Amino acid sequence: MRLRQLGDSDLHVSEISLGSWLTYAGGVEADQTAACTKAAFDAGINFFDTANVYGRGAAETAWGEILKDYPRDSFVIATKVYFQMSDTDRGLSAAQIHKQIDASLARLQMDHVDLYQCHRYDTETPLEETMAALTEVVRAGKARYIGFSEWSPEQIDAALALQRVEKFVSSQPQYSILWRAPEREVFPLCAANGISQIVWSPLAQGILTGKYEPGAPPPTDSRAASRTMGTFIGAFMRDDVLEAVQRLSPIAAEAGLTLAQLALAWVLREENVASAIIGASRPEQVVQNAAASGVTLSVDQLDAIDAAVGDVLTAVS
Repeated sequence: MRLRQLGDSDLHVSEISLGSWLTYAGGVEADQTAACTKAAFDAGINFFDTANVYGRGAAETAWGEILKDYPRDSFVIATKVYFQMSDTDRGLSAAQIHKQIDASLARLQMDHVDLYQCHRYDTETPLEETMAALTEVVRAGKARYIGFSEWSPEQIDAALALQRVEKFVSSQPQYSILWRAPEREVFPLCAANGISQIVWSPLAQGILTGKYEPGAPPPTDSRAASRTMGTFIGAFMRDDVLEAVQRLSPIAAEAGLTLAQLALAWVLREENVASAIIGASRPEQVVQNAAASGVTLSVDQLDAIDAAVGDVLTAVS
């Protein structure tokens, strides 16, 4: 497993990281969560990404119980704040940031997180207030660094222009072979300002594993068939998209890779990407996906990938 520096920080994170969005928030049983986490450590993964809103604290609680058995300096943990936690708790006000970081740390059973991220931009709170509160969190030792998820270039620029506040070191956008929107503006802006990408859904919520076939119902044990984990996959479950993914299969086979490994290697070809977050419900998925670290795709392979999916890119991103 290769490591990459996270922006201008002194954190070095594994190219493949383990996330807990739709899995360890309740879609996957506790014993499988522990097994997947162990498989991640065994594969050299040192970076774990969660959020307070995942299962309304359930994902943080699950990892708090599991990770307490691992040395604190053996992993990098990231969590997030913004989305609604109760009828009155939501957003990036100073009061919410201070309340939610303390709640997250209690659930995680830790005295600090390595990365604290704004899960979205809060249009109802002055940016100056948000950045000042995040700065206080860092300087109090509750988080080492700060990041954001799905901010626009204008919002990123505004934060970078503020003085006497902690600087962001990470951006967390959706990014995959099928979803390339951040390449246009977010990646160049971040690269110029010491901010790395930690990308979510690099497998397009499992679509890029090739398990879904055009015109066929989803496998019964898949995310698309799950009530708890299939909520957001619908945009990709179209025959034209699934047909494009099937065209990627021979490219992966010729490279000696699984389709998922090809998709992860494609994401990691981008230097500004520090890590690709995977979700896993079984340990073997973690092991297989971790093998994408260090894979270099040739120019011909990259061109073939573009040719395979070119006709659906506009429709999905």
